[in-house]
This record gives sequence, structure tokens and C-alpha cells, in this order.
Amino acid sequence: MFAFLKPKSATRRINPSEAIAKVANGTLTLIDVREADELRQTGKAKGALHIPLSQIAAQTDPDSGHFNRKLSQDKPVALYCASGLRSDRAASTMSANGFAEVYNLGTLQDWKISGGPVVR
Repeated sequence: MFAFLKPKSATRRINPSEAIAKVANGTLTLIDVREADELRQTGKAKGALHIPLSQIAAQTDPDSGHFNRKLSQDKPVALYCASGLRSDRAASTMSANGFAEVYNLGTLQDWKISGGPVVR
């Protein structure tokens, strides 16, 4: 109803079916940016790394002592959360940290509806 009030995002979206295929063949890193209690309640996408939004800046900055070694700035990345807003913020942070190809998948529900497996 008030979509005109929402800020437009510069982050590219990825089709969930495409993301599922790319995660399965190892050509896309998937990141869940929700908090740990959310994962305990709903599980997470199979193959996804868990990096809460509060840790994204440190774990995706290659100059940080906290850089997540499971990440590569040259490999495409897609992020998701519960509503798509936190994943959009995380995607912007990762782009600023030098990741070349970053997508906002949207939500865990988008993943599930498209047939993506979920693990607890």
C-alpha cells in the first residue's frame, strides 16, 4: 500500500530457483543473515553459511581479523533473512567490502517455496 515510502534498493535480486541450482553445483555461496534463535525455530537453507547481520561487516571485510575464510570475493553470493530487509543491508555491506557479485535472495520462505531444502 505504501510501497512508495520504501527506499529503492540497488542490490540485485536472484530468482530462488536459480539460487537453488547454483548452490547445489557450488557456484554460489548462500548466507543466512538472521539471528541464531531464528535458525533454531525454522532451520536454514541447506548449504547456507550463517553470518548474522550484526557480524556481516567484520566477517566480510578481508582486512578484518574476523574475515570468514569460507568466503571468496570472486564467488557470487546470495543472502536471505526473514523479510528481505536485513539481507538487502548485508548485500550492500558486502558490495562495499569488495564482493563482486552479490544478490538478495529475499527470504527463507522464497527458498522453501521454490523447492530449496531446509535443515534444522
